[in-house]
Amino acid sequence: MAIALAAATVPPIVATLDIGPFAYEQLYLTFPGFDVAVMTALGQGLGDLAATLTFGALLYLLFFRDARGKRARRIEPCLELTVLRSASVAWAMVSAGMVVFESLDASGMPFARLAEPGAFAFLYEASAFPPAWTVSLIAATIVSISCQFVTRWTGLLIPLWATCFGILAPVVVGQILVGPNHDLGSDAGTYQALVTGAVFGVLVIAALRAMTGRTLDPVIATRLTRLVLVGIPVIGATDLLLAWFKLAGSSLLDSATGWQILARWACLGLLIVALLSWRAAQRTDPSRPAVWPPAIATVAIAGWLGITAAMTRVPPPHYFQPTSISQVFLGFDVEAPPSLLVWFTHWRPNLLFIVLAIIAIAVYLWAVRVLRNRGDKWPVGRTISWIGGWCVIVFITSSGFGKYSAPDFGTHMIVHMSLNMLAPILLVMGGIITLLLRATRADPARPAGLHHWITWVLHWKVLRFVFNPLFVFVLFVGSYYGLYFSGIFEEAMRFHWAHQLMNVHFIIAGYLFYGLVIGVDRPPRPLPHIGKLGFVLAAMPFHAFFGVILMMADGEWIAQNFYLYFGLPWTDLQASQYLGGGVAWAGGEMPLLLVIIVLGIQWSRQDAKEARRKDRHMDSGRDEEFDDYNKMLETLAKRRQATGPGRPAPRSDEETQQ
Repeated sequence: MAIALAAATVPPIVATLDIGPFAYEQLYLTFPGFDVAVMTALGQGLGDLAATLTFGALLYLLFFRDARGKRARRIEPCLELTVLRSASVAWAMVSAGMVVFESLDASGMPFARLAEPGAFAFLYEASAFPPAWTVSLIAATIVSISCQFVTRWTGLLIPLWATCFGILAPVVVGQILVGPNHDLGSDAGTYQALVTGAVFGVLVIAALRAMTGRTLDPVIATRLTRLVLVGIPVIGATDLLLAWFKLAGSSLLDSATGWQILARWACLGLLIVALLSWRAAQRTDPSRPAVWPPAIATVAIAGWLGITAAMTRVPPPHYFQPTSISQVFLGFDVEAPPSLLVWFTHWRPNLLFIVLAIIAIAVYLWAVRVLRNRGDKWPVGRTISWIGGWCVIVFITSSGFGKYSAPDFGTHMIVHMSLNMLAPILLVMGGIITLLLRATRADPARPAGLHHWITWVLHWKVLRFVFNPLFVFVLFVGSYYGLYFSGIFEEAMRFHWAHQLMNVHFIIAGYLFYGLVIGVDRPPRPLPHIGKLGFVLAAMPFHAFFGVILMMADGEWIAQNFYLYFGLPWTDLQASQYLGGGVAWAGGEMPLLLVIIVLGIQWSRQDAKEARRKDRHMDSGRDEEFDDYNKMLETLAKRRQATGPGRPAPRSDEETQQ
């Protein structure tokens, strides 16, 4: 472990000492001194290592434990939990230090500047790095507090989400946010940060288990193998894209960044060799844990993390490429004015949603195939709906609509309504949760798997809150007013990561809303049909009112300064906002009317299904209500015949008891 710690911390320190003041001079900053520079480099390496260990321990506890039966849902004291508690505390401490170090380093100021009144507040706001590390600090704090009291599997889900945000925050505001094509570099860097954190973190935890004499269950070993087989190619592919982006046409050997890229590839190669040796040893003698292969794998992973931290200390070649105003904000130029021809022919791939769509469709088709191989049927319409929803997302984000969604507000509203209104309708009709539950099975003799995980999440109290109709309604409707009538929209449009996060928010809010109304999957808080109808009708006026406000605006345009920064000759803020208002009005009403029609069809089918069920019960004799009624009438008739006229009828035994 000492070698691994050195591998994660020495490279960034060496890179800092080697380049010295020159790195700051290239960025037109004063040199803050080696004390600030070295402490920032050391914090970067330690922070990445602690975050990776935290992420890996969380994932191992969630998906790679060999607990079976009822024990699988409980989190009991174990090595992974110990690592999680220690790593999360270390991550929080390092992140707190990095908030201070980055405030100085990013502005080129020495430690002495902190003694001045109000200096820290000014330096904190002068760069995006201190707020980013603040997000990491909050995330690490959430994890460290939660894991001290966690007893159930679902108790780790919020820490998992917090960890993802904490890992991504310093990455998305770093080198991948600068220069031409930074939209592609940002998406690639986002995926690489999450995949490396997941794969490397889980492998380090597995290595610690092996080096402490713990064996791997065959099922868990298979899961680890699948994780590596999927994760390593993704890491390699994203790194090739990032190399192309950062080198900006220069050779690998022409810059320090190129040499650092080669060093990372060497670490990745060493890791692959170590994993192959580890797998071979596991197959040879499963009862005997290997020691050297997992140790080498751990050092290779630490080396990758250390070199990655070192790369943040050296300005890459793409920093110094000529860049237009559009490329500063978007990563690409938008010369032609938006039109139907431009929207449908000027494509720009959005890697984030393309990869998400490929994964979502592949998982869905795999589950359908499992059902069919088992002899079960799955409606073709649901498959078409699911695929169609993701095709809408890919088209609207990668075509000219997505390309012009940032510089033109009218186009942005088309993208917004498509992601918030159209795509979610198709996705919820696909019934992905129902499909996965039917395609998987719970086997108490094996470690908990996908069926258990989905079932536990569906019974999670937090999910019941998320699907609370009031919360969903406020999220769905309030997003329009809170986003566009505040400074959030203008601030978010300046950064690619914030723009992508906003699009993800649109999809999630729409999915929750329509999942309650017409979704195939049963939500934790299902509404009656009349409640669903009222839910939809209540949302319609808010969309119309929002659209009218946009169309009637006079002289005050949403995100006006942002759009004027571009200086594009075809910019017409009044016409663009008028188009956006019309799209919000019509685009909000038409899908909701479609939902009402679908809801009516579902309501009718449900009533017909219930009627058929009752008919089957009556035909089979299981529904005795009708038969009991007939027997009562028959009994009354016999009593009348037996008593004759003028005599009171004798009381039955049941009447006597009453």
